[in-house]
Amino acid sequence: MTTLTRRKRFEAAAIAAIGTPLIEALGGTYTWREHGAEHLRAVERDSRPPIFAFWHGRILAATLYFRDRGIIVITSENFDGEWIARIIRRFGYGTARGSTSRGGARALAQLRRDMKAGQPAAFTVDGPRGPAQVAQPGAVWLASATGNPIVPFHIEAASHWTLTKSWDRHQVPKPGSTIGIAIGAPIEVPARASIDGIEAVRNELEKRLVGLAPVARALVAD
Repeated sequence: MTTLTRRKRFEAAAIAAIGTPLIEALGGTYTWREHGAEHLRAVERDSRPPIFAFWHGRILAATLYFRDRGIIVITSENFDGEWIARIIRRFGYGTARGSTSRGGARALAQLRRDMKAGQPAAFTVDGPRGPAQVAQPGAVWLASATGNPIVPFHIEAASHWTLTKSWDRHQVPKPGSTIGIAIGAPIEVPARASIDGIEAVRNELEKRLVGLAPVARALVAD
């Protein structure tokens, strides 16, 4: 486990204190358009906590849309993970600390326990370091271990800034933007799936996410 210095913890707290109201204010200016919300409602009617899956480059908008649902997400144990965790907690999320490179097994074990207790989870499936829009198997593994379905979604903003120097080309919707969210049909994963089975579903998840992108763009095309 990474231990941050007192100074770094203070800096993370300061970033969260400044960033949270700015994100809150920005989110209040957005107009949302939805496609496929019935898929999520169907999962919720079955009382099965979903495992949300999306690309890392849409974290900001996703945080606002799915806020205050008690969703558990993995955040890295480093400095960036600390301030991100502090911000998303203020939007009603829980955190499991770890990443694919450090503490990942522990974080996945926590997610498994949290889902058993009825809480949904979410994965940026190409995070935390990419390559962009290449799905990693964590969400599929968790679905196999818990029996809960993966719910993929993609978000596009009509007007936005793109952080071209970030590996994920993060999209930041501009104030007053219309945002489209396309939610896909749930993906079921067999219990105790084999390595080949996990890979097959991982590939299917990646294809689903790619296919949802033009749907989301069409929502904000006019």
